[in-house]
Amino acid sequence: MAAHVSWISITPVKSLALDRVDEIDLLESGPRGDRRFYLVDERDRLVNDTGRGAPLQLVHARFADASGELTLRMPDGREVSGPVEHGTAMDRPEVQTTFHRRLKVARRVPGPWDDALSELLGERIRLVAAESSAPDRGRGGAVTLLSTGSLDALARELGVATVDPRRFRMNVGLEGLEPHGEDAWVGRRLSVGDAVLVPQGHVGRCAITTQNPDSGRVDLETLKALAAYRADLVSTEPLPFGVHAAVAQPGRVRVGDSVQLV
Repeated sequence: MAAHVSWISITPVKSLALDRVDEIDLLESGPRGDRRFYLVDERDRLVNDTGRGAPLQLVHARFADASGELTLRMPDGREVSGPVEHGTAMDRPEVQTTFHRRLKVARRVPGPWDDALSELLGERIRLVAAESSAPDRGRGGAVTLLSTGSLDALARELGVATVDPRRFRMNVGLEGLEPHGEDAWVGRRLSVGDAVLVPQGHVGRCAITTQNPDSGRVDLETLKALAAYRADLVSTEPLPFGVHAAVAQPGRVRVGDSVQLV
């Protein structure tokens, strides 16, 4: 296997637009700075774009560690910015949130983003801060991996030239593998740059992948295509596309770094 890292994507706020970076520090909890915040509704349940027409994917976030400033760029180009300040005791600094059917402790982050995002979605939502990062599958899914070979195979199934990897919201893209070569890595140790990962399972897909990451419109039948050639595979989740991994050894990962089984 001769593979290397072809892209790295993160977002400071879960469910908002992914942005490319040149390098990351991979911690046991996931990429430093990735998904450190997430959104909840008035009942403290996780909010994402599923069933909402994908407006959250059109919002870009950046967080400056040095200043503690969080900035959201809304779909209309307007920017909403402010310092991240955890709430006081009277402002419910800790909340028990429902996160993919699990309880997860978070802290309220009062600021102007609540009103801006609530207006965008047409429902009241709030920003909270995770203790570290907030991957869907906990530390067993601290980082996600997808090969360009898999994207090419799906494009052929769909009859299109290319499939935008942002649809799948993966952290690390890999060049140099056969289509779905990453499937064989589950349970094996893998060096990626300075880090060592152990893939734990396959990433099953949902309707968000059918939506264009630039417009939010449904424009590609990704789930039907995956069902046509991947539904009968033995996998940890249905309609698998890519893998999620635990971080066995934290380290720096850069675009261009080699990827090897160890």
